[in-house]
Amino acid sequence: MTITTAPPRPSPEPDHRTEPEKAGFGARYALVLVALVWAAHLMAVIGLLSGNAQSEIAIHFRTTDIAWFTLSSALVGTFVTPFVVKAAGMYGKKRVMVVITAIGLVGDLIAAMATSYGMLILGRGIAGVFIPAGALAYALTRDVFPRHLVGPASGLLGGSVGLVAVGGPFLSAWLIDDHGFRGALWFMVAATAFSLVAMMLFVPESPVREERTPVDWLGGLLLGGGLTAAVYGIGEGTEWGWLSGRTFLFVGGGLLALVAFVLVESRVAHPMFPLSLLSRRQVWTTLLATSLAAGTAYTVGTVLYLLALMPRVPGFSDGLGFSATKNAMINAPASVLVLAVAITTGALARRIDARRLLACGSLVFAVAFLLTSQFHHSAQQLMLVGLVGAVGLGIIVAVVPILVIEAVSPAEQALGNGAQSMVQGIVQAVVLQVAFVVMAKDGAVRHDVLFYRDAGYTNAFLVIAGVALAASIAALLIPKVKRLDEVEAGQAAPEVDRLPTGS
Repeated sequence: MTITTAPPRPSPEPDHRTEPEKAGFGARYALVLVALVWAAHLMAVIGLLSGNAQSEIAIHFRTTDIAWFTLSSALVGTFVTPFVVKAAGMYGKKRVMVVITAIGLVGDLIAAMATSYGMLILGRGIAGVFIPAGALAYALTRDVFPRHLVGPASGLLGGSVGLVAVGGPFLSAWLIDDHGFRGALWFMVAATAFSLVAMMLFVPESPVREERTPVDWLGGLLLGGGLTAAVYGIGEGTEWGWLSGRTFLFVGGGLLALVAFVLVESRVAHPMFPLSLLSRRQVWTTLLATSLAAGTAYTVGTVLYLLALMPRVPGFSDGLGFSATKNAMINAPASVLVLAVAITTGALARRIDARRLLACGSLVFAVAFLLTSQFHHSAQQLMLVGLVGAVGLGIIVAVVPILVIEAVSPAEQALGNGAQSMVQGIVQAVVLQVAFVVMAKDGAVRHDVLFYRDAGYTNAFLVIAGVALAASIAALLIPKVKRLDEVEAGQAAPEVDRLPTGS
């Protein structure tokens, strides 16, 4: 695999300042960052809107298959990710992001104008093509920012999930309460359109390329199809039963496809994901540790959401019965803290070993949910333990993309972020289903609804704490290599100065 770049342009007067003395984010870099943040977290906002709109949609279209409203886009996104990240490496990360954002916009328009549930699912499925944009946004960060800004930019990019957590619930409540599910669907259209325009105007193309080779269609189909089947089977395992034939068919079939993928990749001349990349200790240990940490961190919100919003009914439900607005207010301080910690972590990563930062962040997160397992019975308790968890989460979301940058070369960046995203998705699906199984053991069914008792929530939080502890240990397996301030970066940075500022 080789790195190719565009012919060099004449450089301006030499800059004799050391990197720490150079200016921080100016107007142009700030616009680039806004565009990348929007692209990276748009699916999180859409996920919040989709979750809150489900009940209205089910009633309006009179369907019992409402799970497909969110599942369709997730499965399509999982399937296309290998092809998207490979194309980004060969043809340019920005170019591919523009293409998949445009396809996602078409899907959003179809969904917003849907007159039947089938048409709505078709639109959401097409929109799922946009899902890999998050991985590409993180990959572009290395190329479009100068080396001394890569750490802070990665911290802001990851930590901006805190802004989603603060504003998302209030936005969702306003749209659905005042404008119904159509309002939410049309907001998705507007948000995706904004992402497309911002990407085209403010983000330069990276000159870093993989060598253009024939596409390994068989490898891509086995990888994308295997992951999709496994994720779907894991997601439905609780409802179907873990020993049912359908669960074995999808999970087992998906795993067999992944085994076949490994065999195919070892024999083709131009593999979709080179095994030489995935087998390097620096890479596989990074994928393991970051996926355990981030997969757990992004999963726990679902359990907390159930605890907060489920009703309290003595005898069979120990939820807290909060409104969505009250729950958002309780979580607001922690969400702001996530962003502050992430920004600080991104700056510290230039001086402190990122492996240690991940180990510390995961350990803090584990301690936070060990505490949460015992103290989750009031708004005050959740707010206080949430602040501890926010410190761990802020470190994790900031340092994960930095570790991927340190593990791979510029030409491998899209593949590295894509692989991390796929492994993280598997971890999220497994951890979430294990949490549901644990909670169900102490659950009770009333009126065809499964409610959870306090012991179930306690055990789920202990599972999450255990996986976070495993992530902290896994971080110690990552070998030491170049630190963030030593890696090759900033290949597209000169192009930023040639972009409009919007003023």
